[in-house]
Amino acid sequence: MKNDTTAKLLEVKEWLKKEYSGIRTGQATPALLDGIRVESFGAHMPLNQVGSVGVEDARTLRISVWDSGNISEIERAIGEADLGISVATDSAGLRVIFPELTSERREQLLKLAKSKLEDARVRVRGVRDDAMKQIEKEEKDGDISEDDKFGQKEKVQKEIDASNEELEGLCNKKEAELKN
Repeated sequence: MKNDTTAKLLEVKEWLKKEYSGIRTGQATPALLDGIRVESFGAHMPLNQVGSVGVEDARTLRISVWDSGNISEIERAIGEADLGISVATDSAGLRVIFPELTSERREQLLKLAKSKLEDARVRVRGVRDDAMKQIEKEEKDGDISEDDKFGQKEKVQKEIDASNEELEGLCNKKEAELKN
């Protein structure tokens, strides 16, 4: 049971890291487009499976499309992702241009980072609730004693607290990046 809780908490932490990698600071990186899915041949595919994404300069990414028929779908998918970026098409594929971060945009991104942190906390509470219910069930079934139940609940709570601290640390790091 403990390993299950640890694995679920690690999943939440990895999810938050992935979400934060999508919140850009001032540097254009291909990871910012990882969440974009493009409809290609009737299936929704990650952008990196319909073309290669590379860095052209600090604020520009270059997408070299493998099938030129996908260009309009890629443009549409990027537009729907609502990342606050512009797309230009040329003979070699697409250029994704990231604007300078304004103070307004920084504030929006800070709010987004905090909302992602809150989503992660909700997930952690769900993991905690599941673990506590499992412990109660084990005691009710006679698998563990009442003393063991309290000991296990305390261990789970310590793990939850440590996980919440890690998530808070990730948020603080992202806030510092956004403010610079």
